[in-house]
Amino acid sequence: MSKGKHDPVNHPPHYLQGGLECLDVIESMLTAEEFKGYCKGNAVKYIWREDHKGANIQDLKKSVFYLNRIISKLENM
Repeated sequence: MSKGKHDPVNHPPHYLQGGLECLDVIESMLTAEEFKGYCKGNAVKYIWREDHKGANIQDLKKSVFYLNRIISKLENM
């Protein structure tokens, strides 16, 4: 991500601390299967709530982000 560019879907700034992105830390703490389940759960969460927060498009994009993360991992196995 380029400096100063706000990307609330792929790289929310509130999930970055000390140069580490929270999702990368979580992934490093889990097995591949656990991380897959984590991503699937988050995708469902964002689909579930998308019509209730007033951020429909952003929540659907976040769901796609998590599904793409799983797909990328599976393609690189």
